[in-house]
Amino acid sequence: MNKETQNANPQSGAPDNAKGRRKKILPAALALAALMLVFGVIYVRFAPRMMAGSKEISIEVVDDRAASRTYRTRTDAGYLRQALEETKGLTIQGTEGAYGLMVDTVNGLTADYSANGAYWAFYLDGEYCQYGIDTQPIEDGQAYRIVYTLSK
Repeated sequence: MNKETQNANPQSGAPDNAKGRRKKILPAALALAALMLVFGVIYVRFAPRMMAGSKEISIEVVDDRAASRTYRTRTDAGYLRQALEETKGLTIQGTEGAYGLMVDTVNGLTADYSANGAYWAFYLDGEYCQYGIDTQPIEDGQAYRIVYTLSK
């Protein structure tokens, strides 16, 4: 009996390639595991970190008529959401989701994206915030803007 006939699948008569497939899957699985490890290390290294202790921040709210009101607050909060909730005279509401609170109402003014494309944009020192308010770390001296925005 030759080697090909010996390793043939008895039902189809075709050679059994299970060993060959396993040999290809193992390196792919190891490469995927290594890639996941690299991404995990990068995430831990560059993930947002909160600053402990007391800090003072400013929060400017710009409404749908471009009227502006600035709040200055001192807080021990590590993240923006808690600081917003602690700020006297400032109210936020929204829907809890997988990424935290999705703000749709600030100081009683609701931005309804489905009705007119309106949303509340959050800025840190003039740039869009890179995180949701639940994970946006705050530091002393930062300036936040919450702007009623119409998408184009």
